[in-house]
Amino acid sequence: MKSELIAFIIFLCSLISIGVIIYRKIPLLLKLPKTAPSYFVWQRFFLKAKELNPLKQFSSEMFLQKTLSKVRVLTLKTDNKTSSWLQSLRQKTQKKKFQEDDKYWEEIKKSTRKK
Repeated sequence: MKSELIAFIIFLCSLISIGVIIYRKIPLLLKLPKTAPSYFVWQRFFLKAKELNPLKQFSSEMFLQKTLSKVRVLTLKTDNKTSSWLQSLRQKTQKKKFQEDDKYWEEIKKSTRKK
């Protein structure tokens, strides 16, 4: 109930403020020339848009060059990461192999001692 009352008060205040703004601007609106073409504003806007065309200086060769450079950098980063993974895997494999070889000789020494 309270929220509805607050919303209604805000609605009334908004309507009153819109009315005041319109009442103050009516004299200015009446002083405007009646024959002002409305397309003139749009025409100026489109002329400015054509002047500020961002694609005017677009070079497909530069775009291709930048794209290929980024792809190359990404490829090099991927290759570097893959190489480091491969190197770490090889090191782990060598450690395992060394540990297995070490166990092998220990087992042989134990078997010869028992005989």
